[in-house]
Amino acid sequence: MKREAPDYQLSQLKILEAEAIHIMREVVAEFERPVLLFSGGKDSIVMLRLAQKAFYPARIPFPVMHVDTGHNFEEVLEFRDRRVAELGVQLIVASVEEAIASGRVTQPKDGTRNRIQTPVLLEALEKHAFTAIFGGARRDEDKARAKERIFSFRDEFGQWDPKNQRPELWNLFNGRINSGESIRVFPLSNWTELDIWHYIREEGIELPSIYYAHDRECFESDGMLYALHEHKQPRAGQPVSTVRVRYRTVGDASLTAAVRSDADTVDKVIDEVATTRVTERGATRGDDKFSEAAMEDRKREGYF
Repeated sequence: MKREAPDYQLSQLKILEAEAIHIMREVVAEFERPVLLFSGGKDSIVMLRLAQKAFYPARIPFPVMHVDTGHNFEEVLEFRDRRVAELGVQLIVASVEEAIASGRVTQPKDGTRNRIQTPVLLEALEKHAFTAIFGGARRDEDKARAKERIFSFRDEFGQWDPKNQRPELWNLFNGRINSGESIRVFPLSNWTELDIWHYIREEGIELPSIYYAHDRECFESDGMLYALHEHKQPRAGQPVSTVRVRYRTVGDASLTAAVRSDADTVDKVIDEVATTRVTERGATRGDDKFSEAAMEDRKREGYF
């Protein structure tokens, strides 16, 4: 009986995983002090799983860092601390709250803090002398993200120049930097939101509960649906009601909106994401409403 030849062809998801693992190993081989930005959001959780795989059976050979605005969702912070403890990874918290209290940054009049994350991030990177910073950004999130390479060069001020980027032909990455300069590294560049969710299902990855449908007290503001929170309250004339929602992305609670949803399982979320025509940032991030080029302006200043 003739045996069938084994099929060695990788799925699209396995190709993306292999690429991301290759990038992580390249960074650890090339750079003296890498760090992974970890917020407890789904993209950074996937990044942490990829790092586990890249260096198994050894421990992840770099710390993780969270730029904490002080306006985070409680479920996300609880998950962040628990996951880091499970892996035995060092967690560095760069606190926006502490920077405000010490006068190093000034909180905007509207009370939001996402836009003042940048100086806190840059200060922490300089303090710890990190030379390569892993970020979970994907090119499908925002127009500015789509302009950026996998290895994104930053000058001695942490700034990004979209017109002066290094070529990445044949997946060859140029990590050469001078003292004070750094590289932001985006292993998920070629992933989509749908890829992330397929990977979460395939790997059985746990997420904070707010990524799945649940009931919350919410109100509408500027066309977006916000949950009641210590740092996000309705204005006069904005009624509050119980709505079944989930979060497509998590960040500063004062700027991150929810979406109406009954998707309370991974499979239901995948079905929902597969049919949506609005990016997660476009649907839920209030900080991107300030201007058409809000993200690009922040990245030029040093935002990840």
